[in-house]
Amino acid sequence: MTHGLAWLQVHVFATRELLTWFERVRSANSFREANELFVRVACGELLDQVLSGIPMSQSEFARLRDFGLVREETTARQDADIFTIVACGNTPEHRHRLAQFIVDSDGEPFDAVEIDEAERQIRSHLRSYVKHRIAPRAHEWHLADSLIPMDIIAELGSLGVFGVSIPEIHGGMGSGKVAMCVATEELSRGFLGIGSLGTRSEIAAELILHAGTSAQKERYLPAIASGRLLTTAVFTEPESGSDLASISTSARRHGDSYRITGSKTWITHAARADLMILLARTNREIHGYGGLSLFLIEKPRGDDIQPFPARGMTGSEIGVLGYRGMKEYELTFDGFETPLDSLLGDREGAGFKQLMHTFESARIQTAARAVGVTQAALDTALKYARERIQFGKSIIEFPRVADKIVHMAIDAQLGRLLTQGAAHRKDSLHRCDLEAGAAKLFAARAAWSAADNAVQIHGGNGYSLAFEVSRLLCDARILNIFEGAAEIQAQIIARRLLSG
Repeated sequence: MTHGLAWLQVHVFATRELLTWFERVRSANSFREANELFVRVACGELLDQVLSGIPMSQSEFARLRDFGLVREETTARQDADIFTIVACGNTPEHRHRLAQFIVDSDGEPFDAVEIDEAERQIRSHLRSYVKHRIAPRAHEWHLADSLIPMDIIAELGSLGVFGVSIPEIHGGMGSGKVAMCVATEELSRGFLGIGSLGTRSEIAAELILHAGTSAQKERYLPAIASGRLLTTAVFTEPESGSDLASISTSARRHGDSYRITGSKTWITHAARADLMILLARTNREIHGYGGLSLFLIEKPRGDDIQPFPARGMTGSEIGVLGYRGMKEYELTFDGFETPLDSLLGDREGAGFKQLMHTFESARIQTAARAVGVTQAALDTALKYARERIQFGKSIIEFPRVADKIVHMAIDAQLGRLLTQGAAHRKDSLHRCDLEAGAAKLFAARAAWSAADNAVQIHGGNGYSLAFEVSRLLCDARILNIFEGAAEIQAQIIARRLLSG
């Protein structure tokens, strides 16, 4: 019931962002027929789901009767406009016409979300880069389960990918969270692993900017922005998962250093990282969040032969279905030493509060990754549906195929609106945990739905490893899990709503 409340809020935000976009485009006198169809179909579907049941997963639905609302009560809350848009918005005729626009526009039929000139340049440059340098090699990296080549990482560094939202005074672009979303979406559209490289630098930079000492900012931020210093987040433990308060890895002060002891898991890009952002318990007498501290720990970069050459630290790889290119690891620390000045902000016991400051940005960035995967699924499905001939015509001409394509395009645009809406609030220095959570929740569901439908459109070929859509299905599945599983995310949203 509480999670259903969260999903209702997601639909409120999605409808609000849709109508805000509608007014903005209309006032600019650029409201084309495809935009009108998008608003009619999307708004009709969002409202119909509220009235009949919002899919929280493949088997769970949030229905108004779950809240004790009977049909007569919900009907009394509807006016003629609501009845009209539900009955006449998402119709077969509108979807058929919208599918024609999607085909003619190569999957981008709607006016873009409003971005400034600098953000448009970022999108243009990265789209071209991905087309020529990433897309032709992405499936090869996935099938080989290989690390993203270092020359690619160096190129991304020179393009400014790792410092998009880092202030110019610290060597970054200083472009804000909206620009970060634009960059992340374009990169993830080519390969989720590439789009996710910036996640670690985003988290590390925000932590250091918010809580680091002057010396830590000067030492690390320019190196992170340039891509010379690769970072990894070392938070999760085998027994803790989403329950960070139960973390047991300890950091005990010993002379002029801390000694780290414990185990971590699901650590992305750990072998090649130069800097670990590690959460550990510095006070065993304080249970829960209060005894946790964050550390900025330098380590030697590993390679295929010796992935973890540091003394007091060992690691092993975790095989994964998708989300490849950086690899996942379990890490064990046995008296691993780090200097006293590696304590973030020189403050013990502040780790969880410091980490909470990054949650909004991390979820916005993850939502942008999901939008990129959704768009990639649409791109792949549309190309196949146009080229695949069955019974004498392209399969895009069959209504069930065209409908799938239409809903992918709508979900991609709604996810984009939600994500960049949350980013705008973040750039405006407003609290946006609800908006960021809603964007992540919606966009992750959309990515999985789009990838699954893209496989279905490919038929038997979709189950073949030779086709890129198989990679998209594996990649999309993780988006509902990391950076706050869908259930945890819904719980957080509901708690905020109920607490006022």
